[in-house]
Amino acid sequence: MLHLRIIAPDHCAGDVVTLLREAVGVTHLIVHPGAAVEPAGDLVEADITREAVNDVLDDLLALGLTHDGAITMEPLDTVISDAAVRAEKDAPGDPDDAIIWEELTRRTREDATLSVTFVTFLTLACLLAAVGVITDSPVTVVGAMVVGPEFGPLAGIAVGFVRRRLDLARRSVYALLLGFPVAMVVTGLAAVLGEATGTVDITDVTSADQVDFIYQVGPFSLVVAILAGAAGMLSLVSAKSAALVGVFISVTTVPAAGYAVVAATLGQWRVAAESTAQLAVNMVGIVVAGVCVLAVHRLLARRRAATTPDL
Repeated sequence: MLHLRIIAPDHCAGDVVTLLREAVGVTHLIVHPGAAVEPAGDLVEADITREAVNDVLDDLLALGLTHDGAITMEPLDTVISDAAVRAEKDAPGDPDDAIIWEELTRRTREDATLSVTFVTFLTLACLLAAVGVITDSPVTVVGAMVVGPEFGPLAGIAVGFVRRRLDLARRSVYALLLGFPVAMVVTGLAAVLGEATGTVDITDVTSADQVDFIYQVGPFSLVVAILAGAAGMLSLVSAKSAALVGVFISVTTVPAAGYAVVAATLGQWRVAAESTAQLAVNMVGIVVAGVCVLAVHRLLARRRAATTPDL
């Protein structure tokens, strides 16, 4: 379940309380009249099942609470209450299958923002990938996969497409189109410096046979990207973040960028092009899988709502 905390101004406080009392899946309703100072109003609290959140949020937002009030939500790990059990039974669907669209949109918006932190993590991941290629170390390449933050913008593109939020999709594309070139340029400069000073001793990038899977594009490249993208999106919508680590290790986005940079510094342009193609295949596969997962979830939710009788 989730805990709702609402600051309701005087002109709509009664409507908020009525809405929550009548909504399916809402329980533990508490009202503190005049408790809120900034913004001023009543403090209204309630617990709500995940599968009922979207409808309740839509109704609350229709009251204009974002303009002169506030809505906050936080997950509840343990709720011991018969009323909570009844609320979950009354709400259609299963909590693990529910997508809280506002939460998902805001989370992906944060992860898809081009920031110094995002570019730094992406650059560090590319540098790790390059080191993994130079030293022929699969472990280092896996480390680069885990460090890379690129799944956030890829998920943002999928959410933006399904939700028709062009601002989110643009923000995500912007982060990728600027973040990757910066990371690759920094990695390229580091590789050139290492080669010039003798720190890097490699003349043929394909001699790193332990990590040659990075640039070898095949049918399973797209299959793995689609499967990983589906798992990643499912982990986001179900709030099971532990599965994301497996997603990061499954796809070769950042490693492909690092491999392409090292190959380019050695003048092996064919290998660099293949690595870039691997990068593109993985990103496209993740986005397509994310869109499909969200579209199926939304379709099932609509069918469930259409077949559920009014209480």
